[in-house]
Amino acid sequence: MKKIGVVLSGCGVRDGSEIHEAVFTLLAIDRQGAEAVCMAPNADFPVTNHLSMQESGEKRNALVESARIARGNIRDIAEVSASDLDAIIFPGGFGAARNLCDFAVKGAAASVHPEVSRLLKEMAVAAKPIGAICIAPALISAVLGKDFGPTLTIGNDPGTASEIEKTGAKHQECPVTEFVVDAKHKLVSTPAYMLANNISEAYQGIDKCVREVIKLI
Repeated sequence: MKKIGVVLSGCGVRDGSEIHEAVFTLLAIDRQGAEAVCMAPNADFPVTNHLSMQESGEKRNALVESARIARGNIRDIAEVSASDLDAIIFPGGFGAARNLCDFAVKGAAASVHPEVSRLLKEMAVAAKPIGAICIAPALISAVLGKDFGPTLTIGNDPGTASEIEKTGAKHQECPVTEFVVDAKHKLVSTPAYMLANNISEAYQGIDKCVREVIKLI
């Protein structure tokens, strides 16, 4: 059975993984007859109250919070290598741009969590497929932009696209229910909630993205 890594960053759109995007990714993987291997960094990050949308002043552990989405079946990303996986997918949510890296603050000058960077580079060097959803392509560009110059999408936001292109990556506009494939680098991306007006639109693009990632294995 094909093993697809799913990199989570917490639990909640404002301070972790976008829950709909994460669940749709897991559902699509399962429907393709593959196995999801969930993982997250074992690190603490600031918490946002999702009722008020204000930071609470607390910190929570991304691995512990991500375990909520994975129903406890999750690994510390530091313990995962490219040899364990056939492909990898990064759901979005603000955690992808704040916890896995700091693109949300630094844009093209973003630094990336060292274990996330390591695994992503391992996958790229091994030419194993990579999927990126919503804002997660910004993370991909921060790691692979300079050396690989991949083509990807976050939809059509000009400010975010400009920062992505400063990394050496190429941005391609894309509607919410579709996806962009960089066949050379086996990279698939879709806008999801960067553009989605409803949950059904997000689902369509993510399902297609996951199918394409698995097809590239």
